Amino acid sequence: MEIATFPVTPFVENCFVLKDDNEALVVDPGEAAPEILRSIEGRNVRLIVNTHCHCDHCGGNAGLVEKTGAELAIHEAELPLLRSLDSQGQMFGCYFPPSPDPDRFLKDGDTIDVGAITLKVVHAPGHSPGHIILVGEEFVIAGDVLFAGSIGRTDLPGGSYHELLESIRTKLLSLPDETIVYCGHGPKTTIGTERRSNPFLVGL
Repeated sequence: MEIATFPVTPFVENCFVLKDDNEALVVDPGEAAPEILRSIEGRNVRLIVNTHCHCDHCGGNAGLVEKTGAELAIHEAELPLLRSLDSQGQMFGCYFPPSPDPDRFLKDGDTIDVGAITLKVVHAPGHSPGHIILVGEEFVIAGDVLFAGSIGRTDLPGGSYHELLESIRTKLLSLPDETIVYCGHGPKTTIGTERRSNPFLVGL
């Protein structure tokens, strides 16, 4: 399996394209950037997933859905955010095309297949109410829950510092130390590295 990372938007958000066999899964397309579209050429993209629906993570939904015909999937609690991309963008002086509504809602415990790879959907609120992470074998797509040396912000509507720390404690720190963490912004890290050195996780 291959995981390709594409930093996009003025917020330098990481879009991930997971490839296995002839299939691909797109996670958090902040924009329909040419390099993302090139990376999925010739692949069967059945699903686009938003870990959460802040504008920098789903501004490319419309373009990717149009290009691939793939279904769009989010957690149901993120629907109000998804439908407010225009107003979100205005807050930051950016324009994001309106997203189509999701074709399906993901809930805790669901699984997603790409080729021979299976990802588990885990609800991890705190940064936003319906934030999900995708847990694979020896890696996790963490969205904006956990970063290298930091954690997601909780000062946006629907955020909760208490919920975020609880999500990190129960959903991420429960994973093995060698688990690779693909973060929504910045470099990848590991659970062990963050357990030992992330100042926000002291006492968890």
